[in-house]
Amino acid sequence: MNKIQQTISPIDGSVYVERPLANKEQIDMALVMALAAQRQWQGVSVTERQTVCSKAVDNFIAQKDDIAQEITWQMGRPIRYAAGEVAGFEERARHMLSVAEEALAPVKVPEKKGFTRYISKEPVGVVLVIAPWNFPLLTAINSIMPALLAGNAVLLKHSAQTPLCAERMVQAFEAAGIPKGLFQYLHMSHQDTEYLIQREAVQHVAFTGSVPAGATVEKAAAGRFIGMGLELGGKDPAYVREDADIDYAVETAIDGAFFNSGQSCCGIERIYVHEAVYDQFVSKAVELVKQYKLGRSDNPETTLGPLVKAGAADFVRGQIDEAILQGAKAHIDPTLFPMNESGTPYLAPQLLTNVDHSMRVMTEESFGPVVGVQRVSSDAEAVGLMNDSEFGLTATIFTGDIETGISLGEQVQTGTFFINRCDYLDPALAWTGVKNTGKGCTLSVLGFDALTRPKSFHIKHQQQ
Repeated sequence: MNKIQQTISPIDGSVYVERPLANKEQIDMALVMALAAQRQWQGVSVTERQTVCSKAVDNFIAQKDDIAQEITWQMGRPIRYAAGEVAGFEERARHMLSVAEEALAPVKVPEKKGFTRYISKEPVGVVLVIAPWNFPLLTAINSIMPALLAGNAVLLKHSAQTPLCAERMVQAFEAAGIPKGLFQYLHMSHQDTEYLIQREAVQHVAFTGSVPAGATVEKAAAGRFIGMGLELGGKDPAYVREDADIDYAVETAIDGAFFNSGQSCCGIERIYVHEAVYDQFVSKAVELVKQYKLGRSDNPETTLGPLVKAGAADFVRGQIDEAILQGAKAHIDPTLFPMNESGTPYLAPQLLTNVDHSMRVMTEESFGPVVGVQRVSSDAEAVGLMNDSEFGLTATIFTGDIETGISLGEQVQTGTFFINRCDYLDPALAWTGVKNTGKGCTLSVLGFDALTRPKSFHIKHQQQ
């Protein structure tokens, strides 16, 4: 008998979804089906794949209202923002559809008399996508769409918190006419996920999640010599220079810190502000944070929903309390947010000053609605602090001097560098990171490379 997976809604603690977990026999059958479908799909032209996948996007977007409601109840995104994730799904999917022919075209080499030479890009085979709950559509489509367009089969293991996202995506593609078994979801235990990673048919794993979980995935694949993309932790910094537009910097950085209750891989988790504008920035930021409305995610007035579970909220509370004991100053009175309560997923936002890198809240991933603001006296000090992290997904500088900003950005250890914006993923650019943020690349034309295998053709023409 299959074990049952339950999705507990952070809104009210109710069981929102129940699904049976796949057993090993079902996993093996899914692989058999995927291999058969992939062989068929590989023979389909890129243009035909684009047509089918475009129809799938149409099918998915047609259900946007229902999907938004499901996201809200599964992981707690306020309903006023949930539809934005569906829109982001479409933006990324459409972009990857538009660049597929360019990304998958054979690589031409200089002509050589008497020879034909080129490098084709062949699918790797079966791709396993392990997707997280915090942006359950966006992170998943980053790998699913290019994998399918490249001619692969895809098995999707979604978070136990967001199983309906997997089901909705697969249904949309099946309705578009992809071969049966080409794109499947599997609700699995962690142990059976490791079992799947170790199957010979799986040739690439795309994982988004925590550093410890990424290490487990990498260990499961050890010795198999397969491709792997790992998007792991982040502690993304922002630096506000003295020449920045302070009102704009406050609005943008605070939104980057508190959107999705701070549960964003590329959210702003630490802010460094030049001493010349520090007091002004802090004053304006505190007033803005006080305007958030903490409440149930299904309330259209809510701008700050619960964290995904009570344990996540209590983890952040622990970081905050420890920092205060170490000398940090808390600027937000939690009693301004009546739903804030220890032992629940509901957590008031917090802005801390008098912080430094001896505090966990400035070095350890929080993944919650808290941000530390630290005073700096120079660009060099700011860059040094930005780089003082085990992570490197994104970083941003707010400045009116673009040339200087770019020069500083070249010194920052990060996968994506922003000037005057943050917490955004442009599908035309490579999404990648450094250090313990992981390895690999998704999106842009480069995002197709890991999902294909180069094959060189070297043809000598014999004279007749």
